[in-house]
Amino acid sequence: MLILSRRLNESIVISDDIVVTVLEVRGDQVRLGIRAPRHVTVHREEVQREIMEANKAAAKAAGRAASGLPKLPRPERSD
Repeated sequence: MLILSRRLNESIVISDDIVVTVLEVRGDQVRLGIRAPRHVTVHREEVQREIMEANKAAAKAAGRAASGLPKLPRPERSD
């Protein structure tokens, strides 16, 4: 893990196109501004964890639903 110290209005740059700026510091809370291209998703860690858990649950449910479908007959080969 890289550990950096930044002051108010100072930034760090990630991969040329993502900039994280310290906007405000109040006690033990820090407000960050993140500038990134639209195709880059940015989530708080707890939100990302919830998304991943929901995706796993959906994949598991889809697998169960698919297992209940009747099997299709294989096409006959004409050699």
